[in-house]
Amino acid sequence: MSPTATASSTSRPEPVSPMAGRDDLRRLLHDVDDARFLEILNLSPTVAEVEQAAIWAAGDGHAVDRAGHPLSGTVARLVGILQRDEEPDR
Repeated sequence: MSPTATASSTSRPEPVSPMAGRDDLRRLLHDVDDARFLEILNLSPTVAEVEQAAIWAAGDGHAVDRAGHPLSGTVARLVGILQRDEEPDR
């Protein structure tokens, strides 16, 4: 048996999270206004990224961080969008 065959039979690819669609965003981010909704949708996040960002934005990021998933990349951008203060209309 070749080393390649052995390696492929023992290693498994990590499951890939599907891209988040409109229904996923509505289910995970209940109270996001339309502008933020579209901004998030334009980032083309995965469902897992939206779930992690929702946890951080809700103030539970420390639990995620302790689990070994620090805030970075798309998740960091999503959290920035979710936590950005809305500017009052003038």
